[in-house]
Amino acid sequence: MSGTKAGGMKAAATNKLKYGDGFYAEIGKKGGSVTGVGKGFASNPELARIAGAMGGRKSSRLGVRNGEGKNQRRGTNE
Repeated sequence: MSGTKAGGMKAAATNKLKYGDGFYAEIGKKGGSVTGVGKGFASNPELARIAGAMGGRKSSRLGVRNGEGKNQRRGTNE
């Protein structure tokens, strides 16, 4: 049943039984309140700027450049 809605419901019930009704509220609180972690782009804004520029150059967006909308490229008039 893993990966199904029924399996998720069963896992949630098991977690609540084992760890209490506030299990999901508690892990959500922890995830939303962590501060001072110097990981990823937060620790190096210059690297974030460079990576964003690289991604911007690689994205094509031909339709926008040619003055066409998404629907015009697909051949529909919606």
